[in-house]
Amino acid sequence: KIVKAGDKDLDGQLDFEEFVHYLQDHEKKLRLVFKSLDKKNDGRIDAQEIVQSLRDLGVKISEQQAEKILKSMDKNGTMTIDWNEWRDYHLLHPVENIPEIILYWKHSTIFDVGENLTVPDEFTVEERQTGMWWRHLVAGGGAGAVSRTCTAPLDRLKVLMQVHASRSNNMCIIGGFTQMIREGGPRSLWRGNGINVLKIAPESAIKFMAYEQIKRFIGSDQEMLRIHERLLAGSLAGAIAQSSIYPMEVLKTRMALRKTGQYSGMLDCAKNILSKEGMAAFYKGYIPNMLGIIPYAGIDLAVYETLKNAWLQRYAVNSADPGVFVLLACGTISSTCGQLASYPLALVRTRMQAQASVEGAPEVTMRGLFKHILKTEGAFGLYRGLAPNFMKVIPAVSISYVVYENLKMTLGVQSR
Repeated sequence: KIVKAGDKDLDGQLDFEEFVHYLQDHEKKLRLVFKSLDKKNDGRIDAQEIVQSLRDLGVKISEQQAEKILKSMDKNGTMTIDWNEWRDYHLLHPVENIPEIILYWKHSTIFDVGENLTVPDEFTVEERQTGMWWRHLVAGGGAGAVSRTCTAPLDRLKVLMQVHASRSNNMCIIGGFTQMIREGGPRSLWRGNGINVLKIAPESAIKFMAYEQIKRFIGSDQEMLRIHERLLAGSLAGAIAQSSIYPMEVLKTRMALRKTGQYSGMLDCAKNILSKEGMAAFYKGYIPNMLGIIPYAGIDLAVYETLKNAWLQRYAVNSADPGVFVLLACGTISSTCGQLASYPLALVRTRMQAQASVEGAPEVTMRGLFKHILKTEGAFGLYRGLAPNFMKVIPAVSISYVVYENLKMTLGVQSR
């Protein structure tokens, strides 16, 4: 790693000049990290400062663990590290800073399960300056488009079950697929997928830009946000992005539920809704959708952080790199828990989106719909369509990850 970082003429070795240049460059970075860790500004780092710095980055360690870290660098037995000890220890260790550990848990976690598109929430200064961030976003968007298309039949089945399944009409998975193919042929399995893929680009771009602005507004002077700040910024950015593209969500539901020959395409569907139901129809189900963001984001983040910290506590002995499988497993479990918590709100949202207004008929409210479902179908009714929803999680994550990694290589994004 040292040779790779310092070898300017790419001859596979370091000459004296390159080595000096590497040391000077590395020392500057080490000085910045030392200053960021030295919370008391007394020129020394103690165990409490290490605990606090890692906590700010979302990793909890005990004071005993922090003392072990200290002992490995402390030469004079004071149980504090001064600048010389810090520099001497790290000068020939290529890890640049403690946030590098945390960055293993970022970026690789861009995947899309069709409901909530995850936008990477931290980019390094270098990635911002070199323009690598937008390549990450393009790769994430491309991966989302492929994974949504591959799992679209399960997504359409979920929407049909959310809207039409009841105690009297108990749709099963095989029966649902058979019904769709009988009604519109194999192509009908992908109804609503076009608009679902189209909304990826605006949603991820708005979410990312909103997240950046909210981070500045929060006023965190660190490159990495604390956990509660990330939850706040992520939820608000999600709410802003969803509000901007919400009419597309309604269109997606209507397109997925349409019968053969009902609309000639997306524009025809939009015109039809506008002329018959007015502009307000494009915001049906908006309130349960917004309310669902908080439990989804909160539980997703809490479970992910818990699993991450558990892994670091138990297995991060020689390396903080968890490997692909651990990252994907943590992300998949946390996303699934988040979906489970917000599912009743998602079901009510879909039913409200699906309702075409009939003249003279009463407008169904969120509360009214909840009461009606609980009364006629019981609590189980709030989880209709859960089976196909969970069936698509693992294939969606796997496809997303494989496509994302390949697109990153094509776009020249360096993997961590």
